[in-house]
Parts: sequence; structure tokens; C-alpha cells
Amino acid sequence: MSTVVVAPLLVALVTAIATLLTRTNDGVNRAVSLLGGVGYLAAAALLFHRVVLPLGSPGRTVVYQVADWQAPFGIVLVADPLSAFMVALSAVVSLCALTYSVLYVDSFGQRLSYHPLYHFMVVGVTGSFLTGDIFNLFVWFEVMLMSSYILVLFYSGPEHTRAALNYVVLNLIGSAVMLLAIGGLYATTGTLNMADLARRLADPATYDVAVAPVLGLAAVLFSVFALKAGLVPFQFWVPAAYRAAPAPVTAMLAGVVKKVGVYAIVRLYFTVFAAATLPVSLPFVAGDSMLAFFGPVLFVMATASIVLGGVGAVGRPDVDELLAYSSISQVGFIVLPFAVAATADSTAVRTLGVTAGLVYAFNHGLAKSLLFLASGTVQEAVGTAQFDQLGGLARRAPVLAAAFFLGALTLIGVPPLSGFFGKLLVFQTAADALAGGAAGASAAIFVALLGAVLTIAYYTRAWNDAFWGTPGSAVEAAIPSRWAGPVEVEAEEGAVAAGSGRTDGGDAPDDGPPTSFALTVEVVVVAAMAVAVVAFGLGFEAVYVSATAAAEAALDTGGYVEAVLGSAAALSGVVA
Repeated sequence: MSTVVVAPLLVALVTAIATLLTRTNDGVNRAVSLLGGVGYLAAAALLFHRVVLPLGSPGRTVVYQVADWQAPFGIVLVADPLSAFMVALSAVVSLCALTYSVLYVDSFGQRLSYHPLYHFMVVGVTGSFLTGDIFNLFVWFEVMLMSSYILVLFYSGPEHTRAALNYVVLNLIGSAVMLLAIGGLYATTGTLNMADLARRLADPATYDVAVAPVLGLAAVLFSVFALKAGLVPFQFWVPAAYRAAPAPVTAMLAGVVKKVGVYAIVRLYFTVFAAATLPVSLPFVAGDSMLAFFGPVLFVMATASIVLGGVGAVGRPDVDELLAYSSISQVGFIVLPFAVAATADSTAVRTLGVTAGLVYAFNHGLAKSLLFLASGTVQEAVGTAQFDQLGGLARRAPVLAAAFFLGALTLIGVPPLSGFFGKLLVFQTAADALAGGAAGASAAIFVALLGAVLTIAYYTRAWNDAFWGTPGSAVEAAIPSRWAGPVEVEAEEGAVAAGSGRTDGGDAPDDGPPTSFALTVEVVVVAAMAVAVVAFGLGFEAVYVSATAAAEAALDTGGYVEAVLGSAAALSGVVA
């Protein structure tokens, strides 16, 4: 048993409690929060080192039995290359967004438990990635969501309240459905431990498990994960919630929280439910695995997300809405190779498909967080994100513009940025499946091409309207000269107050407009993320090897069962 598994979870939990205890002292609270963010990154790096490094070596799975109660009866935390990969993404994005938050959120908001809520959200995300049983996946989901409910409502205006209400109601319904599905799985299989569930599904006769009802319950559970990921037709909460939340919270929602739903799909359907043998005969799809049933479902959802999100993004009136609809489209790109992998007969194609989805999720997590933070900085400095009032920001704020440009190019897929390789792997997965005669692979290539064209269209529109051309009236008033240093920003109080995140409703003493120092630090954070995007592109081999190890771990059902249940006998009937 290795305590390194629980380290990121403990660091995030201790930080959340410490920031709760120090919230009355603004300076101490921010310092403790930042220190905890750095500690979380260090713990995630230690876990990654223990499980994945050195790159190219066989991945390892380490298990922590809570209170030394052995699986499948006790609570278990499991870290393999897949969960370590996702925790690493969470650590990088959360530290960047947290650093941005320290100066972006006003003092009243800082005292209003912003940092405890933020870190409890990180606790929920981390627990979701590390849990080894489905019921505790539900528990960690709720920890994450309860914090995010308040953070979406943080500005407390009418628009924010309406968006938060929709977000809360939909997710509460989703949580209720998830709990019902989990109860059904327990009644049908007699276990909720993921490894034990995979073992029983692989040998249903021995454990008296009826596989057909499990398929139905898995389909119900899948709808919940699709809701969390924002896939069509469960995407309608995304635009309003992303617009309502503070920029760093939106960066976390798009960059990390959405990935929890994606992770759950990979972990449960490729690792656990794929162990079941069930003849599938659908149009264009045939197989003997439960996973084959979900391939067409994933494909339809991915296609609808790519098209509807992309078309919706093209016509949006402001930067935040465009990015929100873009996020719907991009999650479709993440899921599309999973759809191809789910129906592939070849192990190589299946591994490549899961690798492509994970690489794309990693790139999207970094780039989309960067873009939302850049949009928040525009809102802070100019007072608006409406396209008809912007323009010319490339002249007035060249560093911010360059960072936004790099983030957009990453999601478009321009080499040598990391997003190019993610998109290339999506096309390669579909092409390899087509070469192997897989049904629907040509349709996947067409959908990916259409999505790529739409991505170019809406990011070109964002660049032309917000950053290129003649400075708009709001830009002229807020940034009358080139923003080359902190002393040259001359934001007008009225304009900035309209765009900044007032959390007090006007009742608390006004902190005034954000200082030039605060805006400059925000730009530095955004620029640092842009540098990271470039660096991961230039050093893509490390990302690819890590994602491949994560994909192999996700598909190695036998190895997962053996690591958690601890004996070769536990593998009876399990096919890796």
C-alpha cells in the first residue's frame, strides 16, 4: 500500500480547511491558498513520478486501502497512469487559475470563502480521478459540484442567479439519476468496487450476474457522465454557467471539471464494463463486448457536439459566449476517437483512439483555460467582452493578444503547438480504423474535418473582431496607449467596474478599479500558459508517451483487477 496515492487529495483537503480558517485575514488567506496550490502541484508531480516515470517504462498501479480495509469491502484509492495523467492536468490548470484568482477576485469575494470553495472543488476533482469504486465516484462528484454551485453564483446578479439555478437543478437531477443507477448496479452485481465489478462481469455465471440489466444501468449512468462533460444533448447548462462564473472558475470548469465526466467514461466503459461479454448487433456495428454498444452512442453525441457547438460559436456576440460554445464543440473532438476506439476490433486502433482522446483533453484543458483567463483579463481591463465594442487589442495589449492567439491556434491545430498533434491523432485514429475496414470510420473523418473548419471560422472571427483592426470605443477609453508595462494602463473606473467581478452587489466598500499591477500579473499568468502550450508542443513526445501509458492502463482490465484485488486468482475470466 502506497501513501503517495492519497497525497494530492490530502494536500487539497488541508488547503481547503486552512483557507477556511484564515478567510478573515485577506493576505494570509491568499498566501495559504497559493502555497496549497503549489503543494498540490508537487504532490501531483510526485504521484506522476511514482506511477509513470521514467517515460516509456511499463506503467504502474498503486493502491491505498483506507483504514487498511481490503478491497472490495473497504474504500480504495487507485492511481494508475490514467488517473495520474488527469491529476497532473488538474494540478497545472488549477495552480494557474488560482494564481490568477488572487488578484482577479475583489477583497470582499476573497473573504467570502472563495478560496475554500475553490480548493474543495479541487478535492472533488482529485477524489473522482483516484477513487476505486463507483459509489465514492458519486461522493466525489458531489463534493466537486457543491463547491461549483456557489462559485457559478459568486457574482450574485440576476443573470448569475438564473444560470446557477439551471446548473444546480440539472446537476441535482443528474446526481439523483446517478445514485439510482449505482443502486441498480449494486443490486444486480453485488459490488460497487470497480475492479470487483470488472471481475464479476467477466465471469457472470460464477457470480450469478445478469449482464443485460447491467447494460441498461450502464446506459443510464452514461447519460450522467455526458451531462457532466457537456455533451449534446446535455450541453444546455454550459453557455450560461460559463458566462456567469468568475473567469478563473470558468477556466477550471472548462479545463478540469468537464474532464471528470470524460475520465469517468474512459475508466468505467473501457476498463470495467468492457470486461462483459454481450453480443451486439446494431446498424454498422457488431461485436461481443458491452463497449461496442456505446460506440455508436459516443459517435452521435460527438458529432452533434462538434457541429452544434461549432455553429453556435460562429454567431456569438461576445468572447465568453463564443468560448463557451467552442467548449461544447471541443469536447466532441475529445469523445470522437473514443467512439472509434469503442467499435474497433484492433487493439492498436483502440489504444490509439483512447490516446488521441486523452491528448486532446490535455490540450483542451490548457488552451481553453488560457482563453477564458485571457477573456477575463479583457473584461477587467476594458470593461466589456462584446465584439462590437472591442477591436485593436493587438495594438494596445500585444502580450495578451499574442497569448490569446496562441491558445486559439492550439485548438485550431497549427504545428508545432500541442493542439496540432492532438488533432492529428484524432484523424489518424479514424484513418487507421478505415484502413482496417471499420464501419463509420469515414464518417468520423468527415465530422473531424467539418469541426476543424468550424474551429477556424469562429476563432478567426474572435481574432478579427476583438484583437485586429481599429480599436473600438471601449478599448480607446480603457487603454489609450500601448500596454507595455504596468504604468501605462489607464483603465477608467466606470468601464472597469462594469467588467470586473463585484461579488458584493455594491453593498461592501468599493475596492475601486483593478490596479495596473493586478492586470499585469493576470497577463503574466495568461502568457505563462501560452508558453506552456508552446513548450508542450515542442516537447510533445513526453505528452504522447504519458497519454499512451494512460490509454494502455485504461484498456488493461486484467492488470487493474490484479493491482486492486491483489492476487492472480482475482483475474479469473478477465480479458485484458
